Amino acid sequence: MKELHSPVNRKTYYISMFMMITLMVAGLVLSTTELEAVTSSYVIHLLCVVIIPVCLIIYPRYETFAFRMSIILLGFVYFYTLALAYPQTWSTYIMICLLPALAILFYDFKLFYISLSLNVILLVIVTLYIHKQDTTYAYIHTDLVGNLINIVASQLLLFLIFYLTFDRIRKQELYLEQVQQSERLKMVAHLTAAVAHEIRNPVTVVRGFLQLYRENTDFNTSDRSKFALMIDELNTVEQVTSQFLSIAKPNRELLQVEKVDVREVLEGVASLLGSYATLSSKHIDIQAGEDCAILMNAIEFKQVVINLIKNALEASDTGAMVHVIARRVKKTVEIQIIDQGCGMTEEEVKALGTPFYSLKTNGTGLGLMICFNIVQKVGGSIKYLSEKGKGTTVILTFQAMDG
Repeated sequence: MKELHSPVNRKTYYISMFMMITLMVAGLVLSTTELEAVTSSYVIHLLCVVIIPVCLIIYPRYETFAFRMSIILLGFVYFYTLALAYPQTWSTYIMICLLPALAILFYDFKLFYISLSLNVILLVIVTLYIHKQDTTYAYIHTDLVGNLINIVASQLLLFLIFYLTFDRIRKQELYLEQVQQSERLKMVAHLTAAVAHEIRNPVTVVRGFLQLYRENTDFNTSDRSKFALMIDELNTVEQVTSQFLSIAKPNRELLQVEKVDVREVLEGVASLLGSYATLSSKHIDIQAGEDCAILMNAIEFKQVVINLIKNALEASDTGAMVHVIARRVKKTVEIQIIDQGCGMTEEEVKALGTPFYSLKTNGTGLGLMICFNIVQKVGGSIKYLSEKGKGTTVILTFQAMDG
């Protein structure tokens, strides 16, 4: 119930709790005036009136499943005690039929199912027990079958209300998340378009001069080959920039695709990042099968792998090893990038790939977002398995190419 963190909602909660506690105390006082002798039922009633309010008051500070379960169980004890101790008050029987509704207040699916199952069992047992007793509970003795049918019907109705409400709230949360994501992407689109435009202008100028130098015979063959290499790297910059522009204007069409030897690319990336890893005494271990080939743009694939391996290196401790394992799994190629770094929580993993979300101090989250975009575009998938303090495993899956 994160809503309780809002000052307005917390105030409403405490006002509601105060009113409920007042009614509980009033019921206890009334039962005390009519009490002829102290019974075990009265003692349980008294303890519930003391313990439940305390739990409800301190609950906003300890919002755990165990604490919620404790409050629910105390509620069961309280209302079943009232139903059995004061048979003349038939309305308490209605209250115990509605007990699973307490779980709705906590918006907890698991807790609701436990409450519902427990309540059905207890209702049937208590109803049959009452039927075998004297005629104090006249409304049970008059129509046992009808009461049992109503019990089942009431629990089914509660389930239907909870399920439909939960489903509607979940859809609204998903819709809100999509709207927020859309707004973030729109902002990123304007930013990346502007940045990509500013990058392309100087790159175009530099490439033009390099092309002139490459054709100039005043330079020897060795120098002109270096110019050619520089031009090739600038072409790579151009394609990477195009990926940023694809955020601003998504293009469903693939760039030029080809057969990519996964092992060859991974070894090339390991060589490229080797010096970067050595600076912090880290290492990259490549284990790739011979039959790992996929169909996609080679530059895009290289971009994804570089980004993910670099992230793994940055997350690892000094002297650690990053393992990259590529293997054929039936009709797919699976690539695992494993580090023994700081790991991530479940909430952090869910937020990966969203713009401007990064666990790095100076990160923007755009690089990983582009990686998700590239992989999804070719029908692949990225999956993160991580545990805080125990490292992270990134699993890339692509359609395998035969032959």
